[in-house]
Amino acid sequence: MDGVEVGGLATANPVWVGSSELTMTLEGITACVDAGAGAVVAKSVNESAAAREQLAIADYAFVSAGGEVRPPGTGRPGDGLLNRSGLAAVDLDDWLAMLASAVSHGAVRGCPVLGSITLGDPAAAARIGRALASVVPAVELNIGAPHGREARAVRQLTEVDGVADAVRTVRAAVDVPLFVKLPGQASDVVALAGAARSAGADAVGLVGRYPGFLPDLEGGSVLGSWGAWSSPGCLPMSLYWVGKAFQRLDVPLIGTNGARTAADVRRFLAAGARAVEVVTALWIGGPAVLRELVDGVSGVTDDFVGSALPDTREYADIPPLPSPAWLPYTARWRSSGR
Repeated sequence: MDGVEVGGLATANPVWVGSSELTMTLEGITACVDAGAGAVVAKSVNESAAAREQLAIADYAFVSAGGEVRPPGTGRPGDGLLNRSGLAAVDLDDWLAMLASAVSHGAVRGCPVLGSITLGDPAAAARIGRALASVVPAVELNIGAPHGREARAVRQLTEVDGVADAVRTVRAAVDVPLFVKLPGQASDVVALAGAARSAGADAVGLVGRYPGFLPDLEGGSVLGSWGAWSSPGCLPMSLYWVGKAFQRLDVPLIGTNGARTAADVRRFLAAGARAVEVVTALWIGGPAVLRELVDGVSGVTDDFVGSALPDTREYADIPPLPSPAWLPYTARWRSSGR
């Protein structure tokens, strides 16, 4: 699947690198570009000094399916990631200069580099968005950061009115495509996506990571704090909202949270995403992982986007099954008299 257009932005392919510490430097961004990314989202910024200072307490724990915390730098593809993080610790003028170099490097290779804002104050986000738009071809506004539940320097919006107001404010200041990243923890994520679209979003990213907490069973907790959680197990949860939004709304979708393999990327596309942001797979395997992911979707066509949904039925429309599906899970226990 080559030459993907999302919300007015032309990209090389649907495998994008999401905002993270990996995209916090020119070297990190160019490594992702050179490895074949369709687009790269730079690390988020906002107006808050506290958000920048929070990067100094960032911590990361890869956790196995059995709850084992891996030594630093030894995460495996099936692990979950629990972490604290902060925003890019750099002055805006210096950040814009770095982004300009990254954009030039990506443009030669057909890979746009996007600016990113994690919401603090909407008016300040609008000012930063205007500055970013003078350098980058598109801006991502992240209003779904899980750290927004713990860190005062960023916000997570989960109500329709708040989403609409924030997006409308930033949209008025940004004259390039605006992509809005939404949380997965809300009563109706599709309603949030609809509000973002109505307020001017050119595309919507679904969904942000989830708040997380993990006792270490030795009288403390992993990281010693609350954090943000992602894992391969989050994939069906993310796909739920992508599929529902694809069915109900007319808005380009960017999938995120749960894609580690080429098969995961294809599942996002089948659920309705036009592009997929990956992060953790690169933390584990480095930017070289991108080539495997891009190759894995090379034969996919536009018709594949949303292809999983036409035969998907609501519960009320499913006829009774010829044999109870729960029977294999309970028959041996009932027959043994337990």
